[in-house]
Amino acid sequence: MRNTSIDLLDHTPRAVVAIGNDYPSGHLLPSHWHRRAQLLYGATGVMQVSTRQGRWVVPPQHAVWIPPLVAHEVLMLGVSTRSLYIEPAAMPALGDECQVIGVSPLMRQLLMEAVDLPLEYDQGARDGALVSLLLHELARTNRLPLHIPLPEAPRLLALCQAFLQRPDAHQAPVQWAQQLHISLRTFNRLFRQQTGMSFVQWRQRACVVKALARLAAGETVTRIALDFGYDSPGAFSTMFRRVLGQAPTAYLAMET
Repeated sequence: MRNTSIDLLDHTPRAVVAIGNDYPSGHLLPSHWHRRAQLLYGATGVMQVSTRQGRWVVPPQHAVWIPPLVAHEVLMLGVSTRSLYIEPAAMPALGDECQVIGVSPLMRQLLMEAVDLPLEYDQGARDGALVSLLLHELARTNRLPLHIPLPEAPRLLALCQAFLQRPDAHQAPVQWAQQLHISLRTFNRLFRQQTGMSFVQWRQRACVVKALARLAAGETVTRIALDFGYDSPGAFSTMFRRVLGQAPTAYLAMET
């Protein structure tokens, strides 16, 4: 099915409902949730997914796993999507948190085919086999480190959100500790408790994830590196490689 809402199709008597939608750049899906789990794949463009637990940037030809009943909003930046809505009883064991996942060439083709299946496809024929193979492929996907965890502590959350608006590679934990009027040791302990990461790890992850959206939109490594406060494009690329295992341009080329 194309350009429709799962709300109209949720009670279809099939474990998986596939829907394709096209969105203009800048379109925001406000916070909502689904009874079914959702695999949201972007064939083109970039998606930014936000929940109370954090933010995820989904580059082109990647997908985000959204468990049932998780409230989320999605900013679409020129995206053509393919979504699978999966009954909870049929879900692969992908966990109860959102996550960005890699999509194999086989899975891409299966997703493209799935949105053109009849709504009540024949489960005992080719269409049913295609959906079954999709679920097998989904179960073996790799989770990618494209999540920026957010704290619940209000004052710390405000600092994190301000950083995400203007990432700065030179911000140090002592600066944040001073703004919170706590010792550096207390800050480091609080930050790890709230996010599961050290401040430096979080800062690097945030810079990488925010950079990916801009890279996918065609901005240069040099422009992004300067905006984020890195001393040179090489310094930014070194940090990017440390987090994702590839230089920025190589990573995008590998994943397309």
